[in-house]
Amino acid sequence: MDFAEAGAAALRSLVQAVHFARADDLPELAMRAGRELGARDTFIYLTDYDQVVLVRMTASGPAEQVVAVEGTLAGRAFSDLRLLDTTSADGTLTVWAPLLDGTDRFGVIEFQFDRGAERTDELISTCRDVASLVAELTMTRARYGDLIERTRRRKPMTLAAEMQWGQLPPLTFVTSRVAIAGVLVPTDDVAGDSFDYAVNGDIAHVAIFDAMGHGLDATLMSSVAIGELRNARRRQRPLVETVAAMDTTIAERFGPERFVTAIVAELDLTTGKWVWINCGHPPALIVRRGHVVKSLEGATNAPLGLLDGTPEAGTERLEPGDRLVLYTDGVTEARDEDGGFFGVERLVDFLTKQTAAGRPAAETLRRLNLAILEHQVDVLQDDATTVLVEWLTDEPDRSQP
Repeated sequence: MDFAEAGAAALRSLVQAVHFARADDLPELAMRAGRELGARDTFIYLTDYDQVVLVRMTASGPAEQVVAVEGTLAGRAFSDLRLLDTTSADGTLTVWAPLLDGTDRFGVIEFQFDRGAERTDELISTCRDVASLVAELTMTRARYGDLIERTRRRKPMTLAAEMQWGQLPPLTFVTSRVAIAGVLVPTDDVAGDSFDYAVNGDIAHVAIFDAMGHGLDATLMSSVAIGELRNARRRQRPLVETVAAMDTTIAERFGPERFVTAIVAELDLTTGKWVWINCGHPPALIVRRGHVVKSLEGATNAPLGLLDGTPEAGTERLEPGDRLVLYTDGVTEARDEDGGFFGVERLVDFLTKQTAAGRPAAETLRRLNLAILEHQVDVLQDDATTVLVEWLTDEPDRSQP
């Protein structure tokens, strides 16, 4: 088979069909594209919100076919961002390729070829191209229907969680100068935890929030804080003015007895200068060459809604490859059955090992979530949110197939 010609035909079939396609049509479109390559079957699998399993998507909703991320070839393709293939005892060739929205992974695609199919570099390269286009089409179709969301949800979401997830940016963003990844649990019942980022020119804007309390009221506070942050950022207001505006809005809308803790920061991607304002939040950590070298204790102010006067900003100069770790207290204060905290020491040890292993930022955070859940026997007492920021990173080498 001429795989260059077959690949062009597969991509053309997807492009021509997608203009009038629903999300419900994606499984069949992927199947048709796979057949152009000679695949007997082609299936789309989406990761659940907890990133524990991969769920097959069908036109009628999530199928019963669920593949664990841990310990499977499909899971390795997802977690390691690699195209992997295997030939079964009956000669069936299966290729697994990760699905990426830019650098934000959200699933895998499976190509099954009949007995006798030859595994060649051209075939693998063509599967990669089809996977890339299927990923792009999946993300665009997600805006027009609910099939993709229904497939990813293993448990019903509360209204608070629905609102919180709807406001989050993509969980991963990577360029040659900066990598940003974030994650939060529990996914079905989050309250006031959230995060935000944007990269504008030479500046990466990063923020993490923890609103007082739980439930819808906490979500409303964090949503208002993020809305004010984005509004000020898009008006190009300085960092101190931005935080002051957020404080004023929280105080006026929710009164003197409610507040939001936060770190609001900017990273100069040319110089590595990190400027932050801490509003009653746990300090960020700096990970350098696999070790936590500093806790940014300074520039701590009252929480948003309780500030008195101009907030104080702190400054730190990063070294190339440094990782900043921002987290909410739900990470370190997670308790096991005996009441023992997950703690900063355990967090530091975990990050040190994952960094030494060279894992992508997104995979490090996925594994951190699993460790926190395991520590609490899968029952969280509070939201747990973590954000990683890496400057002058080699993350592009680790964040693409």
